Amino acid sequence: MSKHALALPVPSGPDTEAQRRRTLRNHKVFVTSLLGVMAIIFLGCSWWQAQGTAPAWVGFVRAAAEAGMVGGLADWFAVTALFRHPMGIPIPHTAIIPRKKDQVADSLSEFVSENFLNADTITDKVAAADVPRRAGVWLVQPGNAELVSERAGGFIHRAVSNVDAAQAEEFIREQVVTRAAEPQWGPPLGRVLTGLIADGKVEPLVDDAVAWARRKVLGMEDAVITLIDDRMPTWAPKFARDLVGERVYRELVAFVSEVDADPDHEARHAIRRVISQFAHDLQHDEATIARVEAVKDDILGSQAVSTISGGVWAQVSNSLTSAAADPDSPLRRKIVALCHEWGAKLVDDPEVRSAAERNLRRATRFLAENGAGEIVGIISETIQRWDGNEASDKIELMVGKDLQFIRLNGTIVGALAGVTIYTVSQILFY
Repeated sequence: MSKHALALPVPSGPDTEAQRRRTLRNHKVFVTSLLGVMAIIFLGCSWWQAQGTAPAWVGFVRAAAEAGMVGGLADWFAVTALFRHPMGIPIPHTAIIPRKKDQVADSLSEFVSENFLNADTITDKVAAADVPRRAGVWLVQPGNAELVSERAGGFIHRAVSNVDAAQAEEFIREQVVTRAAEPQWGPPLGRVLTGLIADGKVEPLVDDAVAWARRKVLGMEDAVITLIDDRMPTWAPKFARDLVGERVYRELVAFVSEVDADPDHEARHAIRRVISQFAHDLQHDEATIARVEAVKDDILGSQAVSTISGGVWAQVSNSLTSAAADPDSPLRRKIVALCHEWGAKLVDDPEVRSAAERNLRRATRFLAENGAGEIVGIISETIQRWDGNEASDKIELMVGKDLQFIRLNGTIVGALAGVTIYTVSQILFY
């Protein structure tokens, strides 16, 4: 008989433990009451037959009640034996769940692992969901990209706000400032400079140096003439001193102009040789390396650098939180633009969608292979930590209601079987 064939006066969808206990109790009372009714009918029919005045149909009723009572008692024993000793009597092979909860936990975990949380099942299920295309369709719908941007901004704001400022400053200090002080600066700088020279990247520096020298010379006429005048003998005529000063200045201007105009001028080669020698000394000259290290120590030991970690984190965190909260910030607008861009690609570009599906399958398989065991292990470990009676109680709350229908069906089927057997015996022997 189907469990839906008879409606019981209990809640149809319990959600809390108290509701489940009340539902289970009501089912037990109902089925036990039915067993009691069978017993009363059996005793009543037996008494009537003992009086010798009972009609023939009473035998059929008595047989049905007797078999229903036996079927109900047998199923009561079977259901009860799962969770406890019937009537408190330690009958062998009863109280199965309290005694074997660890095996139940392992079997349940193995069942879930093999049939639900294995990598192939999860990966195929995720792949069949067509997640990339559906995500793309959702992203291109009006307002959804802005919603993603808003949620991302909120996540960034919370993440940054929850970072401990002291720990962030310590991290910056250890990972940036302290690590910057560990290696020698000279050799790496020398190698970088050598690479720039080989690539011709220092030519703009040579051009800038020559141009700077020319600008300085063009503004030094009075200074040059005064300098020459001061160096001339005091007995020399003033016009001679002026002529010498002007001549030296004109020659100086002509020289820097010539250097500025001629890319192959010897002075330029001299500047290049100086730069090349400096790059070499940075790598191989101990005195130069020591001077660079002294400069490094001065820089890293300065008050500005020692307090930079706090200033950097304060500036970064303020910038991030402000950008995350402002819908018109470049960060939020960039998130919206990326959502529109990738949403359209996932919908319209088969190659992008196919790549996304492959990546999703790989990620899902990786998570399933590396995480499913942990999830299944939680089931086993949780049940194993329970006390035997506690485990039995929790499991009975979850499935006990359905098990009461076994008792109900046993009583009804037993009654039908009993009346059928009695009928056949009457036909054959009376």
